[in-house]
Amino acid sequence: MNDNKKLSKDTFNLQATTYDIDKNGAHARTLYPHIIDKLSDILFDNVLDVGCGTGEILNTIKNIYPAVSLYGIDISEEMLKKSKEKLLNTAELSLGDAEHLPYEHGKFDLLMCTDSFHHYPNPQKAMEEFHRVLKTDGHILLADFWKPFPVRQLMNIFIPFSNEGDVKVYSKKEIISFLSYSGFQNIEYQKVNNSSYLVIAKKQ
Repeated sequence: MNDNKKLSKDTFNLQATTYDIDKNGAHARTLYPHIIDKLSDILFDNVLDVGCGTGEILNTIKNIYPAVSLYGIDISEEMLKKSKEKLLNTAELSLGDAEHLPYEHGKFDLLMCTDSFHHYPNPQKAMEEFHRVLKTDGHILLADFWKPFPVRQLMNIFIPFSNEGDVKVYSKKEIISFLSYSGFQNIEYQKVNNSSYLVIAKKQ
């Protein structure tokens, strides 16, 4: 396993028990309402949450859209345990990473990835996997940490020394490039909370 993936796995295994209430999950919790708000503009019968963590956002979707089929994947066994406790048998949860999704081509109407993308050692490969498992006309909702230049560049100097598996904080240009190169279109990017971005795009 890649060193960053192992660090991410170990970090989230340690954080899982208190992630929903402590500072480790605080940034992700600020993104959930924005993700949920965007769902009202999308027609979907199933959804995959990549880096599903404790299953918090899937649980919210379950309560708002009870007919939707829920899927989640995470690299952390302990995070998945929390997801299973929360979601019981209402979601299909898998252990794995974003660069090797264990799903067939064109399976999902919607793919979400929240506060996870900056951990991926091969972001373009992950994005291509996202595109692969989405149906034609399916949507991706990607939300993650953001900082302006030059703060972002300074952070990226020190991120390789992180012991939590972080890889890079990406610019708007980089995120749009990942999406475009993988074949996504109708890309809409917006800043959220002064420390985040949310982007929605479509597979056509």
